[in-house]
Amino acid sequence: MRVLLAGGGGQLGRALLRGRPEGVEVTAPGSAELDITSRNDVLTLVRALRPDVVINAAAWTNVDAAEQARESAFAVNADGPGWLAEAASDAGARLIQVSTDYVFDGRQGRPYRPDDPTTPLGVYGASKLEGERRVRAVLGDHALILRTAWVYSHERHNFLLTMLRLMRERDALSIVDDQIGTPTHAAGLAAVIWRWLALDGPGGIHHWTDAGVASWYDFAVAIRDEAAAMGLLPRRVQVMPIPGRDYPTPAPRPACSVLDKTSTREILGENGRHWREALVDCLILLKG
Repeated sequence: MRVLLAGGGGQLGRALLRGRPEGVEVTAPGSAELDITSRNDVLTLVRALRPDVVINAAAWTNVDAAEQARESAFAVNADGPGWLAEAASDAGARLIQVSTDYVFDGRQGRPYRPDDPTTPLGVYGASKLEGERRVRAVLGDHALILRTAWVYSHERHNFLLTMLRLMRERDALSIVDDQIGTPTHAAGLAAVIWRWLALDGPGGIHHWTDAGVASWYDFAVAIRDEAAAMGLLPRRVQVMPIPGRDYPTPAPRPACSVLDKTSTREILGENGRHWREALVDCLILLKG
């Protein structure tokens, strides 16, 4: 199987490269080799490589910066997936488009199913939703749109690494406790993508995160406790819960964006690991 991986330098892209199965040939061009916002660049490369599968792990993920850079966010998160879908269609390739829980507003009061109405609160979510729409307009259910949430890894930039840095620098932290979702280890998400391809899973819209739910405060406390137990922190700093109104951000966040993963569990035949178990695995990788 030949795979073109867009966004190979990001945390999910790197996890996909580390976890690629035997017999899978992955081409992961850097941004200098593939600008997904350029239709010509995308079509030229895909026509040259003729991949069997295109995985789009590239994205504008700075949620707050997107509010002031709408055009750039839409170029990466909407135009790019559209060009990749067109190129995949031309090559007869499957496309896996990674999307986000931020396509929902978080006001529903139960986990979101793939067919629930989408009402993003900010530019980031709106741009990712438009990317979904453009992919489906070209490929329909031949494409897999896999929504996920709160992705982190032992490298690049994410909540886990930010918390560890701040916990080394400060004596106390205040973390929002009224925004609920599910932390998702990039390595586990990558494994699900590879398993989906191995099973020749169906297209359409599906959801995947690690199991369980948490607030950002819960996640921060778990990071502190597990990292301290491994000797990754010099001390256990105080972590205090605060409401989101006390930590205003340029972009609004969904209050509860837990994703219903029933369809994905049925296809894969597995429930996935609890997010705290996956966190321990990630910290082991970080410790080396």
